[in-house]
Amino acid sequence: MEAPTMRQRFEEYIFGLQEEIITSFETLDPNAPKFKRDSWQRANQGGKGVSGVFFVPPSTDGSPGQQTILEKAGVNISVVHGMLPPAAIKEMRADHSSIPYDGKTSLPFFAAGISLVVHPRNPHAPTVHANYRYFEISEKAAEDEGTSKVVAWWFGGGSDLTPSYLYDEDARHFHTTLQKACNQHGSELYPVFKKWCDEYFYIVHRQETRGVGGLFFDDLSTEKHARLSEDIKRPRSSEEIFDFIKAVGNSFVPSYLPILERRMSMPSTDQQRRWQLIRRGRYVEFNLVYDRGTKFGLKTPSARIESILMSLPETARWEYMTDMGSDLESEEGRLIAVLKQPVDWAGLENL
Repeated sequence: MEAPTMRQRFEEYIFGLQEEIITSFETLDPNAPKFKRDSWQRANQGGKGVSGVFFVPPSTDGSPGQQTILEKAGVNISVVHGMLPPAAIKEMRADHSSIPYDGKTSLPFFAAGISLVVHPRNPHAPTVHANYRYFEISEKAAEDEGTSKVVAWWFGGGSDLTPSYLYDEDARHFHTTLQKACNQHGSELYPVFKKWCDEYFYIVHRQETRGVGGLFFDDLSTEKHARLSEDIKRPRSSEEIFDFIKAVGNSFVPSYLPILERRMSMPSTDQQRRWQLIRRGRYVEFNLVYDRGTKFGLKTPSARIESILMSLPETARWEYMTDMGSDLESEEGRLIAVLKQPVDWAGLENL
């Protein structure tokens, strides 16, 4: 029997992780509706997926709906394959020179990933996002060949926290949990990926980060990496990188669930709900204007739009020239200050 391929192993891993994460939320709020598991097939192209979505149906009589811990959440899997057009190949060759490119030939690709966003109901409980993915590009196989040769592969992903109200202990817990997962595979990984996260999740037109950060990384393979020095300890083989992916993926539940449990039942005011909705508006702005995954998905033929836009909150708010957050002595202003100047949260643990 042939050993399973990395495609198969990664697919098996993310389906298991999806079930673990959904089960942890359902256990936390047993009286809430269950996540809706929606299996799908990719029309006209190859692929499949399972969207695990949480929402509360609105009441039909005008009464307040069920007060669940989560307001909206999605834990989605996609496993797709097809042909990558020359324009996309050209862009990817910047980090993967092994990909052949002649300006006119499309190449077979495979992409699998788990992507999740959780928007809790309580304004004191932060939104969280995580994504872990694997990508392959192959040579175009001849008609008499069964399988084509993989010419490039890489892993990417990360996890980040977006609070409306800042609790230092929550940010420290989130970051130190991720740091410990990274440090199993090299002490230089966390600071590099933390900085990358602060840079990536930046809302340019607001001049602030989306949240308090976490990890972001891409293009992890056996090739040289633009952000990682060649002389540091880091995962280099496909096995080592897959082990790293599993370490950070498995850290999601312990990094976030204790925070949610601390904040989910805190009393809140209408003003705090107003601020939460304004911050969710910023979340929408980043995802629709800057997020590479969202933009790539919306441009992909036969894309599943409902799954791509799963990350958006159920409700958000935009106020013209809002005064909330302008008072630096307020709780809202304290958050804005941190979004303007990222903090070394894991370093604060040692102070």
